[in-house]
Amino acid sequence: MTTELTMLLYAVLLAVVQLFLYAFPGVLQTGTDYAAGPRDKEQRITGVAGRLKRAYFNHIETLPLFAIAVFTSHITGANNGTTALAAQAYLAARIAYVPAYAFGIPWIRSLIWFVALVAILVIVFIAL
Repeated sequence: MTTELTMLLYAVLLAVVQLFLYAFPGVLQTGTDYAAGPRDKEQRITGVAGRLKRAYFNHIETLPLFAIAVFTSHITGANNGTTALAAQAYLAARIAYVPAYAFGIPWIRSLIWFVALVAILVIVFIAL
């Protein structure tokens, strides 16, 4: 398996970890009845749990873009050392983004997000 595909699978695992990181404290805030119910009325999760939830959804927003870039570079045979490094940079940035967002570190969090975006774009441009 290529490095890029391996990083993609790790990125999927990161999404699962992030889901649990926000879900458990989120249930503590909203209660088990709300969590098990239909959630017709939204209850806002706040504090660290809320920030972890937003970090999770941010990852979910970028993950399809990363997957498309990785699959395209793989299918076209455009993957190389640079795309492998970019895929590793994406995963490292997404991992670093979680505590940066959880602890509410401004600017650094945005810089980390930007690194992940540039990593995706590097793979896309090489694949093109």
